[in-house]
Amino acid sequence: MFNRARRIIRFALTLLLLVFATFAVVGLWEHYMVAPWTRDGQVRVQVADIAPQVPGQIVKLLVQDNQFVHKGDLLYVIDQGDYKVALDLAKADVASKAADLEVKKNENERRRKLTDLAASVEEKQIYEGSYSVAQAAYQTALANLEQAQLNMQRTEVRSTVNGFVTNLLLRVGDYANKGSPNIAIVDSDSYWVAGYFEETKLGSFQVGDAAEVHFMGFEEKLTGHVESITRGISAPNATVSTQGLPSVEAVYTWVRLAQRIPIRIKIDSVPPTITLAAGLTATVIVTPSAAPTPTALYEIRTLWSHIKESLARGWRHSEACSSRVINGCLQNGCS
Repeated sequence: MFNRARRIIRFALTLLLLVFATFAVVGLWEHYMVAPWTRDGQVRVQVADIAPQVPGQIVKLLVQDNQFVHKGDLLYVIDQGDYKVALDLAKADVASKAADLEVKKNENERRRKLTDLAASVEEKQIYEGSYSVAQAAYQTALANLEQAQLNMQRTEVRSTVNGFVTNLLLRVGDYANKGSPNIAIVDSDSYWVAGYFEETKLGSFQVGDAAEVHFMGFEEKLTGHVESITRGISAPNATVSTQGLPSVEAVYTWVRLAQRIPIRIKIDSVPPTITLAAGLTATVIVTPSAAPTPTALYEIRTLWSHIKESLARGWRHSEACSSRVINGCLQNGCS
């Protein structure tokens, strides 16, 4: 009887280990191959490249590296000497053109009131044309004055975003060229997380689903949601070769790795202990809002649930039988 009980116990233990091993394999498969998460994530951010709109030597620098600035804050000042002179000349030209316009206007008014016997039609047309030319000259002078004022304002270069000055190499005395960026500001309002998900996992979540982001250097996590899914990545076989023909790779591997598609995660809240910086490595876990679509793996898990219940009932029955056998042997003096 004891041998039979031992065989039953060995069989039950073996079957239990097999069940645990199968369940572990199924769980690991689901976790690594199906569950919507990825360790291939990275913090991304928009960077504003600040470039002057007028050239000149920098005479005042008001920021430091890694300093936080607000939109509209003054970053540096370009030498205003030449632009002040240009502004004064523009003002003087406006005054000159205004005086000339007044003279031409009065002359034209006097000639227009005269009869054709006192002033010929041709003479009236000449004075009227001079007045029109003076009007155009005055408008040009006003436009030049506006441009001079605008250039004067542009000698003060200001931040276009809220953010952090980064990698500042600028110094007083440097020459700023028009349109050449010389200050980079990390836009603090534009952080997002890019999660590169395998294509086999894209069907398990959708835009709007909640997401958690874990960082390597911080214990706390930040929360967000799926904002968008990238609709295209580059294809090596789409490269155009000679004569406009496609260049197709000759090697085709038997083992096909799943492509990774960028998923944009919008950050909803950031714990105060986390310091966001572009380039941080992140693990992104998406929580699907919709019910999972039945798949082969889903069916296997359902089947294993039924099997576990049956095994549990069988195990309880075998324990009861073993207890009865052992008790009977003890009562009858079995050895």
